[in-house]
Amino acid sequence: MIQNDNQHTGSREKDPELKKETMHDDEVNAREENEDNLTDAAGENKEALEDLQQRFDDLNNSYLRLHAEFDNFRKRTLKEKADLIKSGGERVLLDIITLVDDFERALAILHDAEDKDAMLEGMDLIYGKFINFLKQHGVREIEALGQPFDADRFEAVTTVPAQEESQKGMVVDCIMKGYALNEKIIRFPKVIVGE
Repeated sequence: MIQNDNQHTGSREKDPELKKETMHDDEVNAREENEDNLTDAAGENKEALEDLQQRFDDLNNSYLRLHAEFDNFRKRTLKEKADLIKSGGERVLLDIITLVDDFERALAILHDAEDKDAMLEGMDLIYGKFINFLKQHGVREIEALGQPFDADRFEAVTTVPAQEESQKGMVVDCIMKGYALNEKIIRFPKVIVGE
């Protein structure tokens, strides 16, 4: 038994050396594991970085395409708008040309005609055609006579003393007709107001 105790004590004395070796081996193993973990983490980080770079590139390309499409749309819209402004009055001018033709025929006949009543009737027809043309294009005459004076709708040229009390502040005469295009006044009527 004494030998057994010595063997145990001997092994106990050797144990610290074993422990040192075991600890050294454990440290080496832990370092290797840490290096493996770092290598794995670096590999994962590299993959994640590549994935993020790919997503960034895709989004950047998408943004650039969208920006180019919008720029093209903006340029096309501006060009179409300029074309509309440039040729927008074409339809109106074509309709006016037909009225000019009617006036030219009337003037040619007027110089040779002896029946002035027929000429007046022809001029009335042309005038009616012209008024219809204006209505078709949204232009209407602004009624002024007998209306209460409104500085937003009428341009007062002068005032005259009212003959009756009911004419005070009212439009008593219209010197020049006014016109509105789709509810927007394009020429204010010039009026005389009773005072």
